Amino acid sequence: MKNDYIRIMLVDDHQLVRESFKLLLENNPRFQVIADCDNGNAALEQFQSLNPDIMLVDINMSPVNGFELTRRIIETMPMAKIIGLSVHNQAKYATRMMELGARGFLTKTSPLEEINRGILAVHRGEHYICEEVRLNMPPSE
Repeated sequence: MKNDYIRIMLVDDHQLVRESFKLLLENNPRFQVIADCDNGNAALEQFQSLNPDIMLVDINMSPVNGFELTRRIIETMPMAKIIGLSVHNQAKYATRMMELGARGFLTKTSPLEEINRGILAVHRGEHYICEEVRLNMPPSE
């Protein structure tokens, strides 16, 4: 049953964030971090060969930010399961990521339980936006 892992790729330009998320995520026996990339270009290079189940992508990076990375990945692999990750909790960032094809959005301040819940939901094929951002979204019409 070792193959039941949800294989995760972390993409963030801050080493401490990547290392912290890796430690936190791997506390969940269902998760395995298979790669951590410090920029969008590295993620693009590794994505095709690693084919992660979930890609956690920071939106603020350079030279390729999370929006552009998501657009490029979805262009070539529309079924990719990308979750945007940000320090920002404004709805406009989550909305933009979802428009580009991401399946979820979490903030870096989301509780670990919610991060786990979001990853599991996206892995099941659902869309997930963390509560902190949902509270900032305008009511649907």
